[in-house]
Amino acid sequence: MTRPPVIIVNFKTFAEATGERAVSLAKLCEDVSEEHDAGIAVAPQAPDIFRVSSAVDIPVYAQHIDWIQAGSYTGHVLAECVREAGATGTLINHSERRLSLADIDSCIRAARRTGLMTVVCTNNIATTAAAAGLNPDFVAIEPPELIGSGVPVSNANPDIVKSSVEAAKRVAPDVEVLCGAGISKGEDVRAALALGTSGVLLASGVVRAKDQRSALLDLAGGVSRA
Repeated sequence: MTRPPVIIVNFKTFAEATGERAVSLAKLCEDVSEEHDAGIAVAPQAPDIFRVSSAVDIPVYAQHIDWIQAGSYTGHVLAECVREAGATGTLINHSERRLSLADIDSCIRAARRTGLMTVVCTNNIATTAAAAGLNPDFVAIEPPELIGSGVPVSNANPDIVKSSVEAAKRVAPDVEVLCGAGISKGEDVRAALALGTSGVLLASGVVRAKDQRSALLDLAGGVSRA
């Protein structure tokens, strides 16, 4: 995984980032990452991981894995499979794919045995602390009501971001904290970093933007090391 600060773009199941459009967007992310020395990773749908990872050198994340090992688990997502497809990390417990704490722990263990980086999504301070205690690489605080709203959590509820960072660091100082929900501009990224996070996780602010490149350039300006 690229070093923080980082931008992770979740492609969800948006038509604008499906199939060959996923490859095109990933290439845009890579171009902007190189131009601005900004850490950008992408999270395409599982069937697109191989085609995306074959086309770019930036980190590619799965949107989800299951706790399973190889065997009779039809319809599940095996960590080893997404790793062999080219993923270097995975999201876990996104608000649209919620898991129990026990399953989060099992998924982190599955990712760890496979060498995948882990980003555990959380929705409040208590969950953030609990998730950090499982020692993922990142936790990402995303109040569900703000996801896709265009209202950044760093503005709408800065206390939950700052307190989540503090709670995570008390439990596990090495776990990095990301900020999600409503992120769409460079100023949102800068606000998130000022609250102590290591970057952002977002989706529609890039994927559904009228000009994806312009949206990425604006965001990259918030984390650029150039």
